This record gives sequence, structure tokens and C-alpha cells, in this order.
Amino acid sequence: MNWLYRLEQKFGKYAITNLPLYIVMLYAVGAVLDVLSQGTIYYTYLSLNPYLILHGQIWRIVTFLAAAPNTNIIFLVFVLLFYYSIGQSLVQVWGAFKFNMYVLIGVLGTIASAFLVYAVTRSPLIFMDTYYVNLSMFLAYAAIFPEMRVYLYGILPLKVKWLAILDVVLLAFSFIQGGIGTRIAIVVSLLNFLLFYFSTRNYRRVSPKEVHRKIKYKRQVNKNAGGARHQCAVCHRTELDDPNLEFRYCSKCNGNYEYCNEHLFTHTHVK
Repeated sequence: MNWLYRLEQKFGKYAITNLPLYIVMLYAVGAVLDVLSQGTIYYTYLSLNPYLILHGQIWRIVTFLAAAPNTNIIFLVFVLLFYYSIGQSLVQVWGAFKFNMYVLIGVLGTIASAFLVYAVTRSPLIFMDTYYVNLSMFLAYAAIFPEMRVYLYGILPLKVKWLAILDVVLLAFSFIQGGIGTRIAIVVSLLNFLLFYFSTRNYRRVSPKEVHRKIKYKRQVNKNAGGARHQCAVCHRTELDDPNLEFRYCSKCNGNYEYCNEHLFTHTHVK
């Protein structure tokens, strides 16, 4: 992720070092306000609604970040602890700046998707929160720690990768069955995960040059007697003939010529 590295070199000092904790605290404040308002504050002040923002309620661009992912206080405690654990794990792997950027892109993607959906549908009943931001965090966590186990309802152990696959299937179903507004919301809101995922893939291993090298290597291995992995280009002995032999490639030969320790310095270089 060279583009992230360059940004970190310039702006890394401005990163919020304990962002997962602040996110959880913001949700806690939103949950308390929701309880005090008897469940009316989400639609009144917090939710991201492009129609109301364009009609003066600009605070919704920020307050939607405090919309708690669950209204049940007991269940919310476990959810927030889980999100905090995910956030801390991503910070340890990526560093504070990259995690900040991941959340920021997710938030901006959610805002952009809300306004794009409104531009297409012109519906005043668009209410969005941080659902896709949290989902993208979970997908990133699952991509990095696929074998990690979580306990569903504190009882059923499940690997994170299976929960992520289930989420992806449900998203795909919503994308297929939903209208243009739903599709825009899904794609744009999850832009951070798509951007980070494809930026971290190692495409060199599928390049034509690398594929050709692997095929050539396998052919050379198959030529060797008994499936040996090394063969001297001079005496044609392998590690199966003498386990004490050591093999090295010659940097002065044109091509991938391998020699045993007896002929590495005495052979005639291939030009």
C-alpha cells in the first residue's frame, strides 16, 4: 500500500492513537441518549438523512457516528467489547494511521452513499448509520484473522471466516434483490474494505513471468530422478545420491544452473 505509506510519512503524526476506544465511547453516549429519549433520538437527531441535512440539519453529518449498533443495553455491552477488540487488533496489525484512514474512508463512503442514493431516489426517508463501517471493520478483521474463534451468544464457537462468508452472502443477496439505492449504498459504503483489500493483494504471484517461472521449476523437479529438488548441472548428482552435498546457483551463468559444492567454483560458466 504505497499510497498509504506516503500519506503516513506526511500525516502520521496526526493519527488518533486510541481510536477504537473513542468509537466505543461514542456509541455508549449514543446508547444512553437513546434510552433517555425512549428510542426517538435516532430519527430526531442522530441518523444520516440527506434530505434533512440539505434542509438545515447539518449536524447529522457528524451525529450519525454516535448511533449505537444495538438498542438492547445488555447485548450492546458485548457488541461494543467485540468492536473494541476488533479495532485494537487492526491497530496492532496496521498501525494507528492506517486504521484511522480505514475508518475515515468508511465514514466518508457512508456519507457519499447516502447522498448518492438520495440523488437517485429523491426519497426523504433515507436513514443511515455506521452499520457498513462496522461491517467493513469486521470483514477486514476476518481477512487478517480468518481462523480466530468467536462464541456466538457466548456458547457456540465459530470461526470468524464463516461469519464473514455469511455476511458476504447476505450482502450479495441484498445487492441482487435490492434496488439501485441499495446497490449504491453497499458498494460505496464498503469502499474502504475494497480499497484496502485489493491494495494488499500480492498480484506478482499471478503475473505471467512468475507463472512461467513456477512451471519451469516444476518441470525441472520432475526431470530429477526420484523427485529430487536439486541436481548438479555438471555431475547430475542430486541430494538423493549424497545427502551431504550442498547445492547453489551460479550468479555468473546465464540461466538457472545449479551446482553441487564440488563443482560450484570449478565449472565452466555458461554464457
